Amino acid sequence: MDGPLLRRWCSVTEISVVVIVYNDAERLPVAVESVLGQSFGDVEVVIVDDCSTDGSFGVARGLAERFPGRVRAFQLEENSGAGGEPRNRGIREAVGRYVMFLDSDDVLERDACRNLVEAAHRTGADLVSGLCVRVHVDAPGQKRDEWYGWLYRQTRVLESVEELPDLFVWDTLSTNKCYRRDFLLERGLWFPKGVFYEDLQFIAEAYLAAERIALIPNQVYFWQVFRGAAVKSVTNRRHELGNYAHRLEVHRRIDAMLEERGLGELRRAKDVKFLKHDLVLHLRDLPFRDEEFRREFGRLSAGYLATLDPVAFERAQPLQAICGYLLGRGDWAQLVPAVDALMNAGKVAVPLVEEDGRVYWCGEHLDDALGRQVLDVTGLGYHARPLEQMFLRNELTEFAVLAGGGVRLAGRVVNPLGMIGTEARLGARLVFSARRRAVQGLGPVSFEVAVVRHEGEAVVWEAVADVGGRLRPLGLVDLVWDVRLVLEVDGRCTTTRLSVADVEVAGREVAVRPRLTRMVADHVRPHVSARGHLAFELVGRDPQRARAREWIGRGVRGRPGAVAKSGYRQVRAVRRSLVSGEAKLRAYHEVFLRLPVRKRTVVFESHLGRQFSDSPRAVYEEMRRQGLEFEAFWSYAEDPGEFPAEATLVRRWSLPYLKALAQAEFWVDNQSFPLKLAKRAQTTYVQTWHGSALKKMGFDTPAQKTLTRAQQAEQQTALDRFDRFLIRSEHDVRTLARAFRLPERALLRVGYPRNDALVRARRREEAGQGRVRGPLAAELGIPEDKQVVLYAPTFRSSGARSHRFELPFDVEEFAARFGERFVLLVRSHYLNHVTLPPTVKGAVVDVSALHDVTPLLELADVLVSDYSSVMFDYSLLNRPMVLFTYDFEAYVHEQRGTYFDLREHAPGPLVHSPEAFFEALEGLEDLEGVYAPARARFVARFGEYERGDAARTLVEQFFSHWSR
Repeated sequence: MDGPLLRRWCSVTEISVVVIVYNDAERLPVAVESVLGQSFGDVEVVIVDDCSTDGSFGVARGLAERFPGRVRAFQLEENSGAGGEPRNRGIREAVGRYVMFLDSDDVLERDACRNLVEAAHRTGADLVSGLCVRVHVDAPGQKRDEWYGWLYRQTRVLESVEELPDLFVWDTLSTNKCYRRDFLLERGLWFPKGVFYEDLQFIAEAYLAAERIALIPNQVYFWQVFRGAAVKSVTNRRHELGNYAHRLEVHRRIDAMLEERGLGELRRAKDVKFLKHDLVLHLRDLPFRDEEFRREFGRLSAGYLATLDPVAFERAQPLQAICGYLLGRGDWAQLVPAVDALMNAGKVAVPLVEEDGRVYWCGEHLDDALGRQVLDVTGLGYHARPLEQMFLRNELTEFAVLAGGGVRLAGRVVNPLGMIGTEARLGARLVFSARRRAVQGLGPVSFEVAVVRHEGEAVVWEAVADVGGRLRPLGLVDLVWDVRLVLEVDGRCTTTRLSVADVEVAGREVAVRPRLTRMVADHVRPHVSARGHLAFELVGRDPQRARAREWIGRGVRGRPGAVAKSGYRQVRAVRRSLVSGEAKLRAYHEVFLRLPVRKRTVVFESHLGRQFSDSPRAVYEEMRRQGLEFEAFWSYAEDPGEFPAEATLVRRWSLPYLKALAQAEFWVDNQSFPLKLAKRAQTTYVQTWHGSALKKMGFDTPAQKTLTRAQQAEQQTALDRFDRFLIRSEHDVRTLARAFRLPERALLRVGYPRNDALVRARRREEAGQGRVRGPLAAELGIPEDKQVVLYAPTFRSSGARSHRFELPFDVEEFAARFGERFVLLVRSHYLNHVTLPPTVKGAVVDVSALHDVTPLLELADVLVSDYSSVMFDYSLLNRPMVLFTYDFEAYVHEQRGTYFDLREHAPGPLVHSPEAFFEALEGLEDLEGVYAPARARFVARFGEYERGDAARTLVEQFFSHWSR
């Protein structure tokens, strides 16, 4: 080595990137080029070859010769069998102040080194981590997903990883980070040798040793996933038992580290992650493995699962915990269906067991305290679903190909809690349908099921499907056909998929007649889908057809195919654009608004089309009562079943909906029609709103105040569409009207039409006419001798898509204490949903599905709420109220704030615990008298314009001239 080059290697480089390679000569140059092309100049590449057999080291040496002074290449004397030892050699050979690791099949983002090193200098961190992005290289469109991106939303500096346990638990990669090299050497941080998942152990030790960790919100590493690779990576070889054994060994080592340091909470968080992630990865294929594999897998698992903290089972998702528990107990009969349910969200996979008013996954293991806790699936609400909404496990029990192209199939459909009665009329049909949406228009092929009957805890079926005679695929685009069984029970239907576990289906092909050509394929071959369901794939059996298929495949992949695909994509793009939101907005503004206004037309909408309810409903019904001649359009978002049959129903955001809005003489709603729709001058917008304000609204909220001027102007334009805004008190003027910046001329001080019924009910009671429960009590099965408690809380976010609302008190305890005296009606916010245990049936009723809350308020003897605007409405009845504000401080001070202190003006007691809530109910008679003055003051302050004639006043002012 000459003098200048020697001085170059002896000098300190800012960052060394260690690139490890094994038999990857083709992709190695791309990885190295991603380092050499960094925007940060002071970087070297250290290539370490793990004794490859394909010429990778020759490529590495060629790169070193091509880029002297920037690339060095080394080779291990023998293959290490994992990625740890090559990285250790790289640490030893590196001369940089900082070290990074790169795999030969991945690449760095262009500014990765700059961003990481600058953050290290700025923060003095031992370890700096950035965002890793997984790129699915051979997937359509190269799908990308961020590796636990929520950890990297902002720059953070941690003095200890204990400040952010999720970092330790979830981001276990070594490659999206840079490390101070002296830190690695001083702390003796080396990758473990000869074991897979070496990243997990190394990064755990590094996290625990680092005195300062920095996180940056920049993409730094592109993890390239090749699903079609001939040689699978370690993470894609999860079916190998040795792979799983290595994972467990690494987890044991990390557990020992945490135990030694006394980091129990971090250990529990890691145990939860094992149940939620690591174990699930290996469970997916378990139903398709043979008995020997399962036995060994269970043996490996049982010892480690026994070391997990029981709290981890409580914190994991129910089915994850169930699978872990059953695997640890070796209960394969219950575990295989549990894995099926885990892979297929919402599937009910077992008959279930009801005991002491709780619903359990199975009857076994309930004598074990942990088993009883884990197997309790009451909260999943299986017992509360109607048959039509059930996704039942249908296990394939027989599969045979018959002469002449027939296929014999049989299966067992689970019957949870015996919901399919033994006297029910049963029927079924098998449905074969093409998976590709583009050809579903050809229609599915159905086969009647000959035998459907009860057998023990299941419904069994048998059928012969003439697949060879009746299945006529096109032959080129509909290559996969899925199979479903539609089960009919007394006229109600539920659709199931055919789960394959212990029945062999592979290799049993059936001859078919494609519609276009048999040159490519003339058979369908059964196989198991990624989610464990039976499907059929169109294939060609003989070599001539295989060659034809390859020839056509080349054409498809070549220029003719590219031209055809391009044309097809353009057609699909045009189709998507025609029904896109942008296209609909153009149609609304450029076409529909040019149509003439249709006199005597009104578009009604309540809660964004989710309900036929509230003041828009009251106005509509008053117009019908007065016999006015008009055309009503009602907006619906989901099921139109509850909406009035005499109105024209239009799905929200559909073209008929937009056309109706563009031509309507009046808009009436209680929240907001789509913000980007302009309102023409000839249309009058009557905004009834959906409640007086406790929580800050509109431009008074912190979020609105952070908007740019342009964004605020856009919001104001939407609010300026309100021609009339209903007011129920001067409190609304001081809050809502001001927050929405509404002019005085827009305010209508008439009260809310929805509350007319409540005002009239109070007046009847004050006149001594007594309470009239009406038909709703009978519909809900409420006995005459029981009082009605209505629990109607405001919206709560669970942080999940389901928006499931956890009740803040034990409904079973409520039923035990008050079941003889009260019936509790639970009315969740329309964006939430609740699940009640079967043990409270009759004592507690979920009424969330009822569109209109007003009849429930009129029925209730006492209201239990929190911050919901129903308190303003219910106060008009002058009946007792309890405000269960268990999260008062967090709700008031950590969210968007309130207009007044609820504690000063509350029309009833504020309680903060379940016991205080129950005590308030026990003293209900005292509440009624003690809080009567507070209720009167509350109504005077917040309901001064509620006179019981709001709907009539509104109709007379705007619509009375429409009389017949």
